[in-house]
Amino acid sequence: MGSKPAQSVIVIGAGPAGLAFARRLAGSGIHVTLIERQGLGAIAEPAADGREIALTGKSVNLLREMGVWPAIEAGEAWPLAGARVLDGGSPFALAIDPAGKGDAPLGTLVPNHVIRRALHASIADAPHVELVAGATVERVETSRHEARVRLADGREFAADCLVAADSRFSETRKRLGIGAEVIPVGKSMLLARVRHEKPHDSLATEWFDRGQTVAMLPLGPNESGAVLTLPPERAKAIAALSRAELGAELTRRTRQRWGAMEALTDAYVYPLAITLAHRFAARRAALIGDAAVGMHPVTAHGFNFGLLGAVRLADAMRDARDIGDSRLLVRWAVRHRAAVLPLYLATRALVGLYTDDRLPARVARRAVLRLGALPPVRKGMAALLAQGR
Repeated sequence: MGSKPAQSVIVIGAGPAGLAFARRLAGSGIHVTLIERQGLGAIAEPAADGREIALTGKSVNLLREMGVWPAIEAGEAWPLAGARVLDGGSPFALAIDPAGKGDAPLGTLVPNHVIRRALHASIADAPHVELVAGATVERVETSRHEARVRLADGREFAADCLVAADSRFSETRKRLGIGAEVIPVGKSMLLARVRHEKPHDSLATEWFDRGQTVAMLPLGPNESGAVLTLPPERAKAIAALSRAELGAELTRRTRQRWGAMEALTDAYVYPLAITLAHRFAARRAALIGDAAVGMHPVTAHGFNFGLLGAVRLADAMRDARDIGDSRLLVRWAVRHRAAVLPLYLATRALVGLYTDDRLPARVARRAVLRLGALPPVRKGMAALLAQGR
C-alpha cells in the first residue's frame, strides 16, 4: 500500500489537461502522481490523430510561461489570421478577424499530438512528478482527510486530493458520484490533412452545408486540416477510401472551393458528443479537461478550457495549506464554471441550429449569420475566440 507524501495529488489521465496540470505544479513541492491507461510510448511519442487544436493567445501565453511553447512552436504551429463562416450555397460569409489586436493572429493551429508530446517532455524530469503508465484504475475513494486510488494490479495510492482528467465520458467522474449532461450529436467527425491548389490565406473556414458541415483549418502553405461532420456510417465509408479516392471525395464535397485536393494522411473518425459535468468539485476531488466540460469542435475551445482550468486549479493549490480543502476546490470550481458556461451554452445552441436541415432552421441560421456580421457582435466574437476567458 502506497504512503501519502505531504501535500500530494493524484491525477487520473495523462492527456493534455492532466499533463498541463502536472507541469504547472512542478517545482511547487506538491507531489503529483499521474495515472494513465496508455503505455509510456504512447504518452511520450503520441501518434498523429488528425486533430488540430486552435490555441487562443491566452493559451499560448500560458504554455510560454510554463516553458512548453518553444517545443510546440518548433514542432508545428501555424498562425490563424481569421475565420469565415458560410451557410449552404449562400455567397454571404461572416468574417471573424482579430479585433483591436494589431497584427496579432486570431489564434494558432497546432496538431494535437505535437502539444501532447511537448507537455510530456516538460514533465519527464520534473521534480515531484511521477507518471504511472499502462495502469487501469479499479476503484477511487475520497474521505474527509484523503483520496485513495486502487489499480487493477493491486497497487494503491493515497493523496490529499484527486483530480479527474480522463475523458468526457470519465469513469472517475462516475465513481465520484458526479453526474453530467451528455448530449450525443448523432454525427461523427472525419479528419484528414490535405494539400490543395488554392491558397487559404491563413483563414479557417466553417461551412454549414446541406447534409454536412465542412471545416478547413490552415496548417501550412496550401495545406489544411479538412474536417467533415457527417452521419456516422457515411463518415466510416469515406474513411475506408484510398488516399487518392479520399482526395477526390473531399474535392467534390467542398465544390472545389480550394481547388483539387490531395489527401496527405488517412482519415480519422470520431463520434461527437457535448458534455458538461453537473459540478466540477467533490469531496477532495476536482474535474479538469474534458471530464469537466467536453466542447463541440465548432467553437474550437475544448483544449483552451482544459488548459485554463488546469492552470487555475494548480495555481490555487500552490500556496494552500490543504490542497484538498473543500472551500479551495469550490471557489476554483465556481470560477471555472463561470468561465466556460456561456460558450458551452452558445455552442450547444449553435450545434442544434446548424445540424438541422429543415427549412425553419435554415432561415434562422442565415439570420444569425447576418446578425453576427454587425460590427459590435463581430468584434465581440473575435475577442472571445482570440483570448478565451
